[in-house]
Amino acid sequence: MPLQLLKYNPGVVKDISEYAAGKNGPFWVDSDLVRFKAGYPEKLGGWVKDPINALDTAGSITSTETTIEGIARRMVYWRSTTDGEDRLAVGTHNHLLIIENGAVYDITPLRDATNSATTTTEALDDSETAIDLASVTGFKTAGAILIGTEVITYTGISTLTLTGCTRGADSTTAAAHDSGAVATQILIDPITTADESTTVTITDTGHGAQTSDWVVLSGAAATGGVTAADLNSMAGYQVTVVNANTYTITVPSAATSTVSAGGGNAVVIKYLVGIAGQLGAQSSDPALGWGVGSWGESTWGTARSASSSDVNLDNSSWSLSLWGEDLIATVRNGAIYYWDTSAGTTNRAALVSSISGAESVPTIARVTTVSFPDRHFIAGGCTSYSTSNVDDMLIRWSSQEQFEKFAPTATNTAGDQRLQIGTKIVAMVSAREETLISTDSALYGMTFVGGNFVFSFRLLATDCGAAGLNTMISIDGDVFWMGKRNFFKYDGRVLELPCPVQYYVFDRMQTRYIDKVVVGHNKKFKEVTWFYVSNDNTAATNPENDSYATYNYAENAWTVGTMDRSVWNDSFGAKNVPFAFDPDGYLYNHETGTSADGAAMNSFIEGSPREISAEGETLYMVDQVVPDVTMSATTSLDLYMNTRKYPNATETVKGPFAITSTTDKVSTRAKGRQIALKFQSTGTEDEWTLGDFRVNSRQDGLR
Repeated sequence: MPLQLLKYNPGVVKDISEYAAGKNGPFWVDSDLVRFKAGYPEKLGGWVKDPINALDTAGSITSTETTIEGIARRMVYWRSTTDGEDRLAVGTHNHLLIIENGAVYDITPLRDATNSATTTTEALDDSETAIDLASVTGFKTAGAILIGTEVITYTGISTLTLTGCTRGADSTTAAAHDSGAVATQILIDPITTADESTTVTITDTGHGAQTSDWVVLSGAAATGGVTAADLNSMAGYQVTVVNANTYTITVPSAATSTVSAGGGNAVVIKYLVGIAGQLGAQSSDPALGWGVGSWGESTWGTARSASSSDVNLDNSSWSLSLWGEDLIATVRNGAIYYWDTSAGTTNRAALVSSISGAESVPTIARVTTVSFPDRHFIAGGCTSYSTSNVDDMLIRWSSQEQFEKFAPTATNTAGDQRLQIGTKIVAMVSAREETLISTDSALYGMTFVGGNFVFSFRLLATDCGAAGLNTMISIDGDVFWMGKRNFFKYDGRVLELPCPVQYYVFDRMQTRYIDKVVVGHNKKFKEVTWFYVSNDNTAATNPENDSYATYNYAENAWTVGTMDRSVWNDSFGAKNVPFAFDPDGYLYNHETGTSADGAAMNSFIEGSPREISAEGETLYMVDQVVPDVTMSATTSLDLYMNTRKYPNATETVKGPFAITSTTDKVSTRAKGRQIALKFQSTGTEDEWTLGDFRVNSRQDGLR
């Protein structure tokens, strides 16, 4: 027979049989780390680590590489117009971070807005025993403060006055202080160490922390062989609560002696927003309790198991929005915070409600965004006006150009609107001068109209709710998202995307962790990718994304594969390539090089079985393959030939056959009625694009 062309349509098909994929395309049936360009498959570009440097206890950048703390859930990249600095804000499941000049800074909000620090409102002589302060928020009812180098203990608080003060406590010297002097809540010798143990116990009466919360110490002296640098780590420590007055942390190096009370007389402890503030849960938890599970399941008064619940409590995540060159960050089901770029990286994000002039800012919100181009700050699933009641279907917006003013008046544009279809607001994105709002079952369009109504709301479609907070993305006015069992697009109409890998993706997804799904865009190759936790992830607790499904909207083609990314951003500004974090906290620049940060990339694409004769009634011997590959001189591409006599028969695999840039033909001996080709590379310097392959075959017998 003459040479026969084996040409495949672009895209991977997995929701029908491989034989059907060959008869109805033909299509490719499996892939990993491969994309389609101009109709043909090619290996993905590689990625390299973008190093992040740690800080010392003084806040100076070191040469020590580090990772971010927590699993990255959201990030936003921008360049300040004031100082020209490029900044990357990253919201992890337990921190809010800024990466600037290659170093990572912790701007996680504190549990109390004042950090237990304030100023005096009167001048003090060295004997005053009643000290007037501007605020006592966060101060203990009895304790110690530090003004300058003087330690002052007190026994009570009366309104804004510390009473029963002892001046020059703990061997310090009493001194006079000006009005407006900084007074900081401190602890005296709160640290206990145990010989040869990395566990350090902190005593802080009524600390209010929960297990998995984070704490940052400063001013602590070396204790029991644990260095001051370790104790005062800029990254802080996760705590394990022992009781209401003590907790433990784990330091990098073991103590060399036991000390029952150390650390010195100027220990300042900062408690970060934690579990109580809806920050710190890495994974969703089943909602267990009365009424959970199917009707008639279990018995009255019997505790439910985790497997009996199909309702999950949200894992920790963020909404991040830019307001000019500043950052607005909302903890999902938590508070709304603001970070002022001009205040520098030593400044932590603070409650929007604490900003001067703030009015009726929602104390809790599920999701927030900024409308474009009218610039209203929008909160969804939030507390209602002038109450503390959370309404999961309520939309509130600030006055135009005033993100901190939510109280509606006759002279501003603040307002609210309750949506009807669904049980909770899940996600929001801006698109074509409107804001799209997804509930768990419907999609709404929110458009600025001005006048008395300010915004109009349209129900766009039902049964199309987004699967999670980070599953929607706006691309040039169009919006793509993952639903609970399918994929959608909005371009003025709500369309379900034809997806030939739909069942494959959702059937192998661990649906308990569907809220970890994150979507990313690669504009250079016109790709939208959703990363998810698959059933192949065998982590016993807190599994993270390990697989992906990619839709190429230029090729109208899908691919699947494996990659562990928890958040992804497209190229922007100085970041001229896409960048992403993995669950281990490393930042990678993608479409860079040909390897996985120096390791081999296992890239492959497998075609569907093709019948050599019209209806596959005749056996053929395939003895030659003529390749058509664009590849680098360093590329080594393996060809596998798979043959079957019948669609359900055992597959015979021949190969690998090596293909290089100079290979003109490959000699094979493979017999069957159907033939399928698989191309695979496993090196660090591979770069290839497939073209049209041809095979030579001849009719053969059964023996």
